[in-house]
Amino acid sequence: MRSFFPAIVWFIFIFVLCAIPGKDVPQFSILELLAFDKWVHATIFFVLVVLLLRGIKFTYPRAARISVALVALAIAIPYGGLLEIMQGAFFADRSADLYDFIANAFGASCGVLLYPKLAARWKFFQRERLLT
Repeated sequence: MRSFFPAIVWFIFIFVLCAIPGKDVPQFSILELLAFDKWVHATIFFVLVVLLLRGIKFTYPRAARISVALVALAIAIPYGGLLEIMQGAFFADRSADLYDFIANAFGASCGVLLYPKLAARWKFFQRERLLT
């Protein structure tokens, strides 16, 4: 469970960000918002998937790479969709946006693709660091 702690914290952080009332979210011009907002969505879901992959790989080190990737995507992408639905239905001054969901899925997919490079370079992604 300890190896999933960063992913769980990030999972909650994303939920809190998405639950902030719309009136409290900084406003940008339309052009700036389109570019910046989508990159924020992609980035937070990139981080979520990278942390999920780390946790899964530490917990199940012999799991096949494709299985690990599919599990991470099966968690992150529906979570992104659910958050968009919740923003439209439950969160104050927020709305669901298909393009935000697409940005979430894009970021998650990039996380799967880039995880091997990150894991090879940073000690945070190496199991030996966790055991010491």
